[in-house]
Amino acid sequence: MSSIIDLTGMTAIVTGGGKGIGRTLTTRLLDAGAEVVICGRSAPESLPSAGGRTALFVAADLREPDQIQRVVDATVEAHGRIDILINNAGGTGSVDTATVSPRYHAGIIALNLTAVLNMSCAAYRQMRSQDGVGSIVNISSVAGLTSSPRSVAYAAAKAGVTNLTRSLAIEWAPAVRINTIIAGLILNPGQEEHYGSDGGASVAATIPMGRMGRPDDVADACLMLCSPFAGWVTGANWEVHGGGERPVYQAAAGIV
Repeated sequence: MSSIIDLTGMTAIVTGGGKGIGRTLTTRLLDAGAEVVICGRSAPESLPSAGGRTALFVAADLREPDQIQRVVDATVEAHGRIDILINNAGGTGSVDTATVSPRYHAGIIALNLTAVLNMSCAAYRQMRSQDGVGSIVNISSVAGLTSSPRSVAYAAAKAGVTNLTRSLAIEWAPAVRINTIIAGLILNPGQEEHYGSDGGASVAATIPMGRMGRPDDVADACLMLCSPFAGWVTGANWEVHGGGERPVYQAAAGIV
């Protein structure tokens, strides 16, 4: 995708851009010609580099609004503008919903929903003052579309991101486009055991495309939404999940 998408002259922020899917997103944006600023609570062991450019890191806890503004200010100071924001940072653990601390639930929602809203607002205030149309892409999860036991707060937050995207797309048009990628089951290198003793083979068999997703699958879709090829796309929630999951009742009945 990066060979046909040129983002030269653009500046992007990728939250959580130093590891996992975020690192792949950052590398692809750099390779496409963009300058990239990444943020997180701690610096990665090495900064993503590609296309002769290296990402700039800004330390920030995105649950704190003043630290969000610091990321935006540092980006404008370094590169003069913000054209792209990718709200990628997020995550959860597997917990017993009824007994875990209420503070835990609040933290999960703060990171996965409130931070997305606050980061988007901070970037929008800069984008609307510039020439051109800004682009915000929220990285969400299929957990927000279905039941998700033991990660209830996370799933609820991701469901909120879907509505946030649709609502802000209307409020902020035409200055800024905002879309969501609803990612399916992604197999990050080194996380194979998370999906079972067979390295995810059984899970992959439930997906119509016959495999789990890779970080590049999300990055390709994200690069498309950031580019002029998606110039009339806003308020969309793009499901990137290999066809989803086969119906459980069909598997139980031996139909598929």
